[in-house]
Amino acid sequence: MANSGTYKGILILLFVAVILTAFVNLSLGSVTIPNKDILATFFGGEVSNDSWRYIIMEYRLPKVFTAILTGSGLAVSGLLMQTLFRNPLAGPYVLGLSSGASLGVALVIMGATFFGGPLAGLLLSKWSLVIASSLGSLLVLLAVLLASAKLRDTMAILIIGLMFASLTAAVVSVLAYFSPAAQLQQYVFWSFGSLGNLSWEEVIILTIFWATGLLLAITCIKNLNTLLLGEQYARSLGVSIGRNRLVIIIATSLLAGSITAFAGPIAFVGLAVPHLIRQVIPVNDHRILLPAVVMGGAILMLVCDIAAQMPGSQFTLPINAITSLVGAPVVIWLLVRKRKFLF
Repeated sequence: MANSGTYKGILILLFVAVILTAFVNLSLGSVTIPNKDILATFFGGEVSNDSWRYIIMEYRLPKVFTAILTGSGLAVSGLLMQTLFRNPLAGPYVLGLSSGASLGVALVIMGATFFGGPLAGLLLSKWSLVIASSLGSLLVLLAVLLASAKLRDTMAILIIGLMFASLTAAVVSVLAYFSPAAQLQQYVFWSFGSLGNLSWEEVIILTIFWATGLLLAITCIKNLNTLLLGEQYARSLGVSIGRNRLVIIIATSLLAGSITAFAGPIAFVGLAVPHLIRQVIPVNDHRILLPAVVMGGAILMLVCDIAAQMPGSQFTLPINAITSLVGAPVVIWLLVRKRKFLF
């Protein structure tokens, strides 16, 4: 078994990988910018073209921050859900939070046609979509919390989350059937996911939600390790299962809801990153797993965004499709190779 020094070395390597992938991400785009000018932008040097500084600071850097926040936040959400439910398939998608956010956006986009005029324009603004997405996640969260108050079995709560996801998907399908082509197209584009549409103000707001959710997760680290041994054993050690369950669900909803609101529904990351990290760091100590998952999620999202930009091409692919195309085969390969998930 590797010692703590080895794990610290792996964490340092992951941090270096985050920096390198972020720099590669900054260097890619429709406008070619030399690496020395990118470095000069950050270290106060002379940049050959002033427009390059603007492109880096106002477009590419916010997108890199969005990728880091999105990937790390979804990965932490997946880790929390998998530990709470002691199920390797748990995650924000399975709990229905992402589906609730999608329903909120679908109601705004496809329901705007019934109002028409200035009100329709107001409903279709970016902030309306963000608020609708957050409310959708919150409503599903409240429903799951009500169910969790009645049920002690975490597996039953997981199944209820799946049912909520099915219900919201059915409502979205009905709305899509009766919606005009223009609104349906707008919803479809939102569902593709995007990292490049956020201003600095929006990135700061997303950072506040991300930091709050992460701080709540950090407060549960010790109890997360205990929960892996089973609820009865955790209770015998004095762990409050109900309180910890509430804190974990709130942290997950803050992370998944805000990320879905700003970047759209992004699949796979929350489920896969904790498993990929456990292949590198095969421990169940969340004091090591949590920072590793944060950096692993950031690296995966940055790599997926690099692939989505199709270097050498003017086209950009949907980030939601890339996360599945890049990650799903990796998880299948790991499962076949190891015959089971490390959990």
